[in-house]
Amino acid sequence: MSLAIYRKYRPKSFSELLGQEEISAVLRSAAKLSKLSHAYLFYGPRGTGKTTIARLIAKVANCETRKTDKKFQATGEPCNTCGHCVEIDAGRALDVVEIDAASNRGIDEIRALKEGVRLSPSSYDFKVFIIDEAHMLTKDAFNALLKTLEEPPAHAILILATTDYEKVPPTIASRCQRFHLKKLSIENIIKKLQSIAQTEKMKITEPALELVAASAEGSLRDAESLLGQITSLVGLPGQGNVDVADVEKIIGKVGLTRTAEFSNYLLKSDLGAALKYLSELGGGGYNLVDFNKELVHYWRRLLSLKFDPSMDKLFAQELTKKELEILKAQTALVDSKKHIELVKSLIRAYSEMRYSPFAIVPLEVAIIENLQPKEEKKK
Repeated sequence: MSLAIYRKYRPKSFSELLGQEEISAVLRSAAKLSKLSHAYLFYGPRGTGKTTIARLIAKVANCETRKTDKKFQATGEPCNTCGHCVEIDAGRALDVVEIDAASNRGIDEIRALKEGVRLSPSSYDFKVFIIDEAHMLTKDAFNALLKTLEEPPAHAILILATTDYEKVPPTIASRCQRFHLKKLSIENIIKKLQSIAQTEKMKITEPALELVAASAEGSLRDAESLLGQITSLVGLPGQGNVDVADVEKIIGKVGLTRTAEFSNYLLKSDLGAALKYLSELGGGGYNLVDFNKELVHYWRRLLSLKFDPSMDKLFAQELTKKELEILKAQTALVDSKKHIELVKSLIRAYSEMRYSPFAIVPLEVAIIENLQPKEEKKK
């Protein structure tokens, strides 16, 4: 069985981490000085590198090359070639314990962890415990963990990772070094996907890669997983380059180019063209609920740029240069009062579409209400 792309291309050193340069610099500095903390808390959106960083800490703390080569130690990186690094990468390290708090959230599991923490490492310098989805632990489990975090043995490193920082008790968070991981920019994700596609000799077009990156919403893991799914199309008889249309079919999601085209009809109040386009999307099997969600996000950016052109610096992290140019050009057609009402209607339609057996209807009604001529509205 082939290894999943997101696992195959998981960063093996701090320098390979994308979008988390500040965190990488701090941890490398701590590793250089051999001043790693006894407890860490990494929090942020899914797929941004929390568990990856936890494993890197486990490697750099136990790397055999760092112990014998002072010059290499000054790099603050794991060597990835010694026995310990190889075992941790392969998930075979007995002294690196990963716990999924979503399924092991009770006090009994944490008591077992406390017993494990007391035991000395079998062959490593440090015993590393990684608790993923830490916010899922029960109140009693957090209380049981508190004393261990406060006074851990010298050989233990505890690392908590979570997507929901607010659910972690302050008493727990205050005893850890905390690092907030941010979403990756679309530019960084595209570069990584291009590198993978080139290495894997994938036939996939640039716009298709851009759609994959945009669909991931800042999560590199999601983008890599989707790219892995798309690889099934590569090499099929008669299959050329994987294009945007192929990606849209796989994910059931409409690319930003289509959203921009549809928005153009809305901006020009072309009701007939808008309804026809919507009907074609529905007939093509696209997820219209997701389409409306993307539409609302698109118009949020459109209105923001209309009122504050400097927002383009922020949107440059979410969009490609071409997409941003299209967005800027469309701001000239924005009628503030009219189109704010349109966005409100789209948001109401989205709420109705999620629970309606006729998903297209609320969206069609919202568009008709906002685009029909004023004389028709009066009737």
